[in-house]
Amino acid sequence: MLHPSTELRFVNDLIGHGVFATDLIPKGTITWVRDAMDRELTPDQMDALPAMVREALLTYSYRNHKGHYIFCWDYTRFINHSFRANCMPTPYGFEIAVRHIQPGDQLTNDYGTLNIIEPFEPFDEGTDRKVVYPDDLATYHPEWDVLIDEAIALVNGVKQPLQSVFSTNDWAQVQRLGAGHERVRSLRECWCVIS
Repeated sequence: MLHPSTELRFVNDLIGHGVFATDLIPKGTITWVRDAMDRELTPDQMDALPAMVREALLTYSYRNHKGHYIFCWDYTRFINHSFRANCMPTPYGFEIAVRHIQPGDQLTNDYGTLNIIEPFEPFDEGTDRKVVYPDDLATYHPEWDVLIDEAIALVNGVKQPLQSVFSTNDWAQVQRLGAGHERVRSLRECWCVIS
């Protein structure tokens, strides 16, 4: 489930739509949590789908560490790529704001965290990275881990509208992580080594 202070907006003909903040979303805020309506498909299930459906799912899903495709039912699937992403996934089934997201800002992910299948070259943002590769998680997880650690350290001090989506045990773990009572696992755990 996506953070409630967001909305879908048309960006332009090339990009299509994106997800934008309608209010301030402070660093440390959980911006998405996997819920019961998100669909997980194995590669065999994906292959069994009609080509048109499979293509749509490949466009709007990501792969988890098992190589399964996760299709988000809500506007999450419209979050666009940025090499300067303001949201990052975690090994815990949620994403977190790694920067303050101002009203009107687009929520973005680095697609290098999503186990893409084919490399692609997005719009040039003036960064050193110019291409997103399938093994970016293995390469860049140390710097992404730092961003996630810094954000999770703030999780208990900011409003969390998605708290009710978590199970009691999962939310208790989030609080332990935020308090520093439990070490934050590396994003590298999300890497799918299956090609």
